[in-house]
Amino acid sequence: MGREDITVLKNVEVSFEEKKSIFICNISRIRNEEEAMKFINEIKEKYKDATHNVFAYITNNGISMRYSDDGEPQGTAGPPVLEVLKREGLNDVAVVVTRYFGGTLLGAGGLVRAYSASCKQGVDAAGKVKRKPAILFSMNIEYDKYGKINHYLQHKNVKIISIEYAENIVIRVVSLLEDFDSIHSDIIEILNGNDIINFKDECVVFVDECNKIMEVQNK
Repeated sequence: MGREDITVLKNVEVSFEEKKSIFICNISRIRNEEEAMKFINEIKEKYKDATHNVFAYITNNGISMRYSDDGEPQGTAGPPVLEVLKREGLNDVAVVVTRYFGGTLLGAGGLVRAYSASCKQGVDAAGKVKRKPAILFSMNIEYDKYGKINHYLQHKNVKIISIEYAENIVIRVVSLLEDFDSIHSDIIEILNGNDIINFKDECVVFVDECNKIMEVQNK
């Protein structure tokens, strides 16, 4: 991830009306072109009675981009939608803006403004997250030590993935790569030199504007 890698937080659908035409924006996080086209085709099937289903997507760190005007005058629909995604700095995102024609022509400039506004409304509703490298690790904790470790973790920027109660407590945690060494050292200090981290693996997480871990990216 050589550059700042930003995508949408969640999938959303939003709509608005412009001179009796209804514009519906569906936006989704995707991982590749195959997922982008799957999402686009699902929306096109959902709104197969619509006048137009305009789409755009960006993936592969901005290398792969595609758009469609879907019957609107050339350059008045797909390119404005794609431009919004580029201007917002997004990657791995697909958008379909559906239009139900209301009987009033918008003109080229009106179409550009309407499709741009619909996509921007979708991006704002979806929110943004940044993708960052992280470490998934597990700890085998004795029951009488769990309280101290749990209290510590509650005050750190980590995400607890699972807790298993067996002979000892096994807890799986994700932290940002940049924070892991400090957290590892703190845990050893809390346990008076005992290192209980017995597994670790690299992964990727999504963080909000405050750098808080929101979710772990599925491999």
